[in-house]
Amino acid sequence: MSGAGAIAPAATGARAGAGTGGRLARLRLALGFARRDLRGSLSGGTLAGFRVFVACIALGVATIGGVGSLAGALTASVADQGRAILGGDLDAALVHRAASPDEHAALAALGPTSTVATLRSMARNPATGDQILVELKAVDDAYPLVGSLDIEGGGDLHAMIGRKPQATDGAPVWGAVADKALLDRLGLKIGDRIGLGTTEVVLEGVIAREPDKLAGGFDFGPRLMISARALDSTGLVVPGSLVTWHERVTLPPGAGDAAVKAAKDRLEATFPDAGWRLRDRNAAAPGFVDNIARFAQYLTVVGLSALVVGGVGVANAVSAFVERKRASIAALRALGASGTFVFFMALAEVMAIAALGIAIGLVLAAAIPPLAGVALAGVLPVDAVGGLYPGALGLAALYGVLTALAFSLWPLGRVHDVSPTVLFRDADGEARRPRRRYVIATAAVAAALAAIAIGLADDRRIAVVFVAGTIGAFVVLRAVAAGLRALAARAPRARSVTLRLALGNIRRPGALTPVVVLSLGLGLTLLVTLALIDGNMRRELTGRMPAVAPSFFFLDVASTEIDPFRAFLAREAPGATVAATPMLRGRLVSLKGIPAADYPAPASAAWVLKGDRGITFAATPPANGRVSEGEWWPADYAGKPLVSFSADVARDLGLKIGDPVTVNVLGRPVTATIANLRTTEWDSLSINFVMVFSPNTFAGAPYGVLATLAYPGGGSPEAETALMRAIGRDFPTVTAVRVKDALDTINDLVSQLALAIRAAASIALAASVLVLAGALAASHASRIHDAVVLKTLGATRRRLIAAFALEYALLGGATAVFAVAAGSAAAYAVIAGVMRIPFAFDAATAIGAVAVALVVTVGLGLVGTWRVLGHKAGPVLRDL
Repeated sequence: MSGAGAIAPAATGARAGAGTGGRLARLRLALGFARRDLRGSLSGGTLAGFRVFVACIALGVATIGGVGSLAGALTASVADQGRAILGGDLDAALVHRAASPDEHAALAALGPTSTVATLRSMARNPATGDQILVELKAVDDAYPLVGSLDIEGGGDLHAMIGRKPQATDGAPVWGAVADKALLDRLGLKIGDRIGLGTTEVVLEGVIAREPDKLAGGFDFGPRLMISARALDSTGLVVPGSLVTWHERVTLPPGAGDAAVKAAKDRLEATFPDAGWRLRDRNAAAPGFVDNIARFAQYLTVVGLSALVVGGVGVANAVSAFVERKRASIAALRALGASGTFVFFMALAEVMAIAALGIAIGLVLAAAIPPLAGVALAGVLPVDAVGGLYPGALGLAALYGVLTALAFSLWPLGRVHDVSPTVLFRDADGEARRPRRRYVIATAAVAAALAAIAIGLADDRRIAVVFVAGTIGAFVVLRAVAAGLRALAARAPRARSVTLRLALGNIRRPGALTPVVVLSLGLGLTLLVTLALIDGNMRRELTGRMPAVAPSFFFLDVASTEIDPFRAFLAREAPGATVAATPMLRGRLVSLKGIPAADYPAPASAAWVLKGDRGITFAATPPANGRVSEGEWWPADYAGKPLVSFSADVARDLGLKIGDPVTVNVLGRPVTATIANLRTTEWDSLSINFVMVFSPNTFAGAPYGVLATLAYPGGGSPEAETALMRAIGRDFPTVTAVRVKDALDTINDLVSQLALAIRAAASIALAASVLVLAGALAASHASRIHDAVVLKTLGATRRRLIAAFALEYALLGGATAVFAVAAGSAAAYAVIAGVMRIPFAFDAATAIGAVAVALVVTVGLGLVGTWRVLGHKAGPVLRDL
């Protein structure tokens, strides 16, 4: 198929293959001729049209393989560093209380132990009165059992946080080390004092690396670390304080995973009512690993989107390949080659070129983990483990092969039944529908691609939505392209010659309309969807919420101090609204008699069963909710424990009135019956709880008080700063969480996530641009023909440029309108349907999408047009 020199050998081979009667022999012959034709094509430069093909396949494979490899590297890092991240082989976490002597003895019998207490508190600069929220960590002399805590400039942790008998004023104080962010925000330096509760500590060092930081989860403030012996002097630990005690233990050297699991099982069986959260080294950072899996799945979907968009370029390249090879195909058919023989020969060539793209993609994918490890060394909480990840690379290669097949079989199948006469004389002969076998094969490969995407997904609902959305998008975009061509054909005759030329180019056979609408439409729709989701989340966090949210949350207000604290707030913030409610922490143990670990909770409500939940008790319904089903208990109720459940959470968990739920609070299991369901306004940021118990449930139990303060009109930064200083002076053990600071922290996290998501989504847009560039390159010859004929008939270069620019602008504008409509619908489904927050359309996003579409289509189109208009007319006219 590489020219006249290949025709005679092809004829001889075809006849020889036909005479053997063996399919395998004919297949070998087809592969042999494909190999010779590829050699001839490479030497003759006729494979240039496959550059976009290779680039599209390589881009999608590199994305999928790279994401999978990086996720594997990070997951392997967590597993490899699990003991250091957790701080031991086992960690027993208890809220409100430390381990009992029996519990501690059981842990100590397993091996060396260490006790760590974590809580949120306020750290203040005594010189200025400024204070900020910190993540306080009190450690014993055995910390860390595994790994090492590094101090900037070196130094021994325990020497730094020990008692300092000779302080500058003669009073002994304890030392502390902290994150650099604490020094920056409070204007401190080494040797300065930090107010902490009712005492002060002296800053001795800056933490460079904390081995078990990842196990603590999300932080709202910088780390401040002190000695466990110093914690009592702060006055921060009182009955009901939100302190989490971690008892860590290391097993003897060489203990395998089975021994760790057996030790964990024995502890759970020996202390079934302890209420602790037991984790082993294989689940050191489950939240981080889960987030890696979710983000990897999302990026895999983006990679699949890039492959699907690139599939349009694959189909275009294959169609152009068949067109260029028409003469060679006709010669082979005339010399006796069967349609099946020609099909398999062409398929072998196409798949060989696809293999090149897949190989390039796999090389890039394999390089992503080590490159990311270097580039993100200061961002990632763990060191990425190097090496190859065959599973991720193999899956990416499989996706690449299936995509190449799915978009190649149809155009290749058209040559089977086309006669040599049609191939020589009729340029449109190959446009007919291929034989049923090729249609079925195309459908089977596409179904296999969808089945793998769904079957291997962690969240199959997302995968099903992606597959259904992709199919729907293809159908709708094909309809949009057909509609544009129909509108251009039925448009009234325009007076403007430029407009008539543009409309004619949109509707004519072989127009770029389907390619532009399909490829650019998919990429822009994804970008619009993500941009609207990001914008609505930001508006909810930083726009609407702060207008209705309180200014402060106050934690660890002792129940004996709530009245003096209310009076203090009334004096320091007159006119502000103060709300207060008791709060304890408890863990759901079972629902409807089913252990929480085994309860079939959907993803939307699984968070309720993980970790400890804030719970409260009340004689009357909360002011910010209403009972939607059932009845509230009497104010003087003294019967069996009852609980009010959030209606939306109960619905997701399949709970109803009368169902029993068991929680463990302060090491005591409490079973209560659901008495009513109530609506909960989570987005108000006021005090809300999933569970509100009847007051008699926790009679006599120690508890803290959670309070909020809302300034009329939102308050001012000056008033908030003054109040925080006053609290640090009069109530140093109360933790004041400034809501705007918390929202800023969350907003920063959302910004980083949005940047990563947009960068990933740009991959799909890059595939769209590649497809458009390939389509323009494929249409180069026909555009030269049109331009030369029009110039011969008197068209000026300026008019032709204007006509082509208008054509591309109309296509880009129409595609952008579709992308805005489809992206808005998809974003609405996510925001209103999944996140359940109000949706607002962002006009700036729509304008941005239109601008991107116009820049891409008009820019690429004009680049190609300039090359076309520079072509000399003589050679073209001689061939007419």
